[in-house]
Amino acid sequence: MTKMTLASYPHMLGFEQLERLLERTAKSGNEGYPPFNIEQTSDYSYRITLAVAGFAEDDLSITVEDRQLVIRGRQTEDTDGRVFLHRGIAARQFQRSFVLADGVDVGEAIMENGLLHVDLSRAKPQTVVQTINIKKG
Repeated sequence: MTKMTLASYPHMLGFEQLERLLERTAKSGNEGYPPFNIEQTSDYSYRITLAVAGFAEDDLSITVEDRQLVIRGRQTEDTDGRVFLHRGIAARQFQRSFVLADGVDVGEAIMENGLLHVDLSRAKPQTVVQTINIKKG
């Protein structure tokens, strides 16, 4: 059986980059940590919220790399002079990736009550009609 791709459809022109983004997202290795929500806050804005309890602002980084929002967390081991009888809260690192469509911009990031909120906005689409003149050959 042949694998169907976007390039297999003759009316889908120029979508090769979208296909590569979908493949990269499928391989990004996002497990289940940290849990997150994505909500639509208006017709043209979104908010991603990650549960990052135990992380300080300095432990987190937010970057946009090749139309991909990447949120990383790395806690430092601070066990100097501490003796744990039980350690159920591990200092753990993570990386979460979200593919951004063209025209989606990352706004501000806010940390409150162990939740990291990242706001996204999308420009309102404009209807463009273009007339192409036909030349005699």
